[in-house]
Amino acid sequence: MTAVADSSALITSDIPARLDALPFSRWHWRILVGLGTVWILDGLEVTIVGNVAGRIGQPGSGLHLAASSISGFGATDYVIGACSGALFFGWLTDRLGRKRLFMITLGVYLLGTAMTGLSFAPWWFFVFRFVTGFGIGGEYASINSAIDELIPAARRGAVDVAVNGTYWAGAIGGALLSIVALNPSVLPGDIGWRVCFGLGVVLGFSILLVRRSVPESPRWLLMHGRTEEAEAIVADAERAIAASTGAPVPAPTEPSITFRAHRSVSILTVVRTLVRRYPRRTVLGFSLFVGQSFLYNAITFGYATILIKLFGVSADRTGYYFAIIAAGNLIGPLVLAPLFDSLGRRLMVSGLHVLPGVLLLVTALLTRDGVLDAATMTLAWSVVLFFASAGASSSYLTVSEIFPMETRSISIGVFYAAGTGVGGAIGPLVFASLTKAGDPHKVALAFAIGGVLIIISGLISFWLAVPAERRGLEAVARPLTAVETAADN
Repeated sequence: MTAVADSSALITSDIPARLDALPFSRWHWRILVGLGTVWILDGLEVTIVGNVAGRIGQPGSGLHLAASSISGFGATDYVIGACSGALFFGWLTDRLGRKRLFMITLGVYLLGTAMTGLSFAPWWFFVFRFVTGFGIGGEYASINSAIDELIPAARRGAVDVAVNGTYWAGAIGGALLSIVALNPSVLPGDIGWRVCFGLGVVLGFSILLVRRSVPESPRWLLMHGRTEEAEAIVADAERAIAASTGAPVPAPTEPSITFRAHRSVSILTVVRTLVRRYPRRTVLGFSLFVGQSFLYNAITFGYATILIKLFGVSADRTGYYFAIIAAGNLIGPLVLAPLFDSLGRRLMVSGLHVLPGVLLLVTALLTRDGVLDAATMTLAWSVVLFFASAGASSSYLTVSEIFPMETRSISIGVFYAAGTGVGGAIGPLVFASLTKAGDPHKVALAFAIGGVLIIISGLISFWLAVPAERRGLEAVARPLTAVETAADN
């Protein structure tokens, strides 16, 4: 039940506990289809740009841009847009609600990618790469918040990691699409790369239609005093689940929580929460995002260039290799995700940073010594990223869990922007600089830098990890407006 005290604006509710007690069902799958598919869009976007860079850099593409400019500055431009969008929309998501913002951010993405496909000059291309990133960054903040607030505690780790890993389903689609669209015998050189961006628009519109049925987060509604709306959503979920299973939903095992309704928190409160209340968690979140952002943005934007420069692979065939890498990235989180709820956050988050870091250092040595060719390097990266992909997904899970409800979305935005701003913006530039000449020693150095960074992230996460497995979000990070009652003593 939910009760509101008239004079003091206190809310006592068991809604968070009821949400965590729900068995995973078709009601949850509807949410995941509507929200989780954003990572497919991001994977599609990043992979398309990485693969079309070589084609746009050739004569007759309709744009006078070098491939290194697209995989270097173009990638950084997209990442800066994503960081800006994560901060801006993360702030709005905590103020205006999850649902309103995950509709708006998808609209921004659709505008950006459609206009990118219509580019007629370099400045236009870079402006709308920024806009596309702006929308995707906002998606990260609003979507991760909504998913974690709606998924039961016992399955939150597995679901969050697996959903974030679907980024690579989009990467596979982008890689395979580029094989056909960038083949000059199929489409002209100035049309094929535009068709690649057009697919993102079609997929985005499809997701927009599905999202209309996804509810607002009852936790967010409660925090803003909209108790009747929150109760209606949870009651509807309980009825739907009971009807589909033929059994009543389990009773909540966690206690009710009492807190003061509020409209929003100030930026100063957010800063105090991160720096003064949770400094160790802040270091943890930042380190995870720097490591994974450097590695992933660098390799996804620059791997096609490595294949072309180091091994002489033609631009229209890089998609085959990238599809293999993407498959390893996709399978890893799907296989390893359940272990986050059984073995726990500390072991899984740290292990899935240290292990792939060590494997990447081995790959760097083999590259330096000229042992690898295009096929064996791709196989090596597939093994590295099988583990690293689940580790990267856990960065979003970690930050979404370990900060209070009132600051959840803006916290995701802050860590995404800070970590990605350092690792994601610098990574593509470093990789482009070291790999553009096709020197195996410099390519190996680029790999080694990435490996060392994610090993450091893993060691920090082992030291600072928060045991959030199978615990309600309010138990992991007590709301800032929570009020201690006699029942808590």
